[in-house]
Parts: sequence; structure tokens; C-alpha cells
Amino acid sequence: MTAQPSELALQMTRVIRAPRPLVFNALTEPDELAKWWGPSGFTAPSVEVDLCVGGSYRFAMQPPDGDLFYLSGEFRKVDPPAHLAYTFRWEDPDPDDRETLVTLSLQDLGETTELVFAQRTFATEPRRALHEQGWTDSFDRLQALMSRLA
Repeated sequence: MTAQPSELALQMTRVIRAPRPLVFNALTEPDELAKWWGPSGFTAPSVEVDLCVGGSYRFAMQPPDGDLFYLSGEFRKVDPPAHLAYTFRWEDPDPDDRETLVTLSLQDLGETTELVFAQRTFATEPRRALHEQGWTDSFDRLQALMSRLA
């Protein structure tokens, strides 16, 4: 995926030391998501997932200092264990937030999995940068979790 020059998008690629089915499970199962979701220091005390096209999800996120807040969305593509796409929206959003689309592709590399992540389209560069930091921390936590399981 390539973002258009005028489009505020985010793309990341990670190689996770775990087989593709385990990584897909960590991306979709509530108990697993709660172990790694969110920036460093955050917890996800509630994770609800209806994993089917048209199904919804809702996560509660607890920052280290601050009030609990929520994000939610709808699944647009569910193709285990290769692809996942869903909308992403903050409940009680910042004025500069808008609903974005997250896509995840998982490439089987044997004992490892290449995870290609994209999120678009952000309203402002500061909101894109906020998500970039959050996803970077989250994927670091995912990689650490998968390394312990592998």
C-alpha cells in the first residue's frame, strides 16, 4: 500500500517471531489483545470483539495517569490468518479526530510472520504522529509477548 502524497497515512512493517496463526490470534482474541494493546504503561481492562465482517469491537484503555477512555469500530475484512481490516474511532473524539481504516496483512515466513500495518486517513499530522507512537509501542509489546510464547 502506498499513501498518496496529500494523504495523512501511517504504514509499518514488523517481523514477529511467531507463526502466523499465533500472531493472528494475538490480533483478534480479547484475552490476547489485552496483554499488548496500547502504548507503554497503558492497560486494556475491557476488550470486546465480534470477529466477523460487520461485527464490532470496543476497547477500554487506561492510561497510567488519567481517565479511562474507549475506542471502537467495525470489521471490514476478516480472512484468518492472513488479513484483517477495521474502522478505528475514538469515543468522545478530539476535534481533530476522524474515523480511520486499519488494515493488517500477515505473511507466513515459517517460524516468523511479517506484519504489514496501515492506517488512513488522518485529519492532521499531530493525530497521525500520536497514532504512530501508540502503534509503535503496541507492536513492541506484541513482539515481546510473541517472543516469550515462541
